[in-house]
Amino acid sequence: MSYTKYGIKPELVERVKFKMKNPVAKDRIKMLMNGVTKYDLQDRMKVKKLIRTASGILQENLTEQQEEQLIAFVIGQKIDPSNTLHLIKLWAMFR
Repeated sequence: MSYTKYGIKPELVERVKFKMKNPVAKDRIKMLMNGVTKYDLQDRMKVKKLIRTASGILQENLTEQQEEQLIAFVIGQKIDPSNTLHLIKLWAMFR
């Protein structure tokens, strides 16, 4: 679980995974992520805005430290949302 290397707690991941099973929340997150590019996911300010919006949708209160850990994780993964292999890698990480 490479997210633990960034200090992200498994409990937070489990809570978010559970909340993402709600179809309404899932659809809102999908709409938020619609049109996001790999360049957006390398821009610290855009990632911070996405994380804050997503945490609001999921009603997850994040501390500044948790936000910074999540930002570092997203930027560190060099995610390309249009690359299927990147998405499979992420899916496998959070199964």
